[in-house]
Amino acid sequence: MSYKGYIFDLDDTLYCEHDYVRSGFWTVANELANQRPDIGVSRIYQILIHEWQRNGRGRVFDHVCSRLGIDVSIPDLVRLYRKHQPVISLYDDAKEVLVYLKRKGKKLGLITDGNSVAQWAKIKALHLEPLFDCIIVTGDLGEEHWKPSETPYRKMAERLGLNFRDCVYIGDNPNKDFIAARRLGMGTVRIVRDVGDHMRTKLGVEYEADMTIRSLTELIDKRL
Repeated sequence: MSYKGYIFDLDDTLYCEHDYVRSGFWTVANELANQRPDIGVSRIYQILIHEWQRNGRGRVFDHVCSRLGIDVSIPDLVRLYRKHQPVISLYDDAKEVLVYLKRKGKKLGLITDGNSVAQWAKIKALHLEPLFDCIIVTGDLGEEHWKPSETPYRKMAERLGLNFRDCVYIGDNPNKDFIAARRLGMGTVRIVRDVGDHMRTKLGVEYEADMTIRSLTELIDKRL
């Protein structure tokens, strides 16, 4: 295998982010059911899911609370969602590849965007800390350093003690995952799964990865 360092994205790369959304909505549904026990947790949960699938995540809580006549602080619901203990699990191919690379003595890194509280909750729920040599949650650095900023990629290479050319970045979102990595000289691989917010996204060559795969086990099969 030609690379010394394998740096991964988190959401929809190592696990299914839709599972996280469902887990968070169940927590929020339990909170809202305290005010509307006549509706019940399961029904409120289904309403949240339907609103998300219809209009996206942006204002789900606003719309559902308005529809159900629930007077509650939306920022409090957002904090509850972000702080909840997620019920999520690694994709089978992710587990296999991470263990394989670790056994081969490769350096493993994780760079993930998002709210620090939420992202670290995911990391802990997936038990990722023992597997990775370095984890960077860009929310800890400030929004100006979120991908596609070069900052987290530079910090990662430095902490792994590797040159950029010795690293490959594996992610799912061409809007932000590969731009800085390619600019710095890292290899780039895009994972396209059956489920995910960006699986059908297609952009210009400057945004896309060097290679596209359907399973992380291809990293092994192709001897990358």
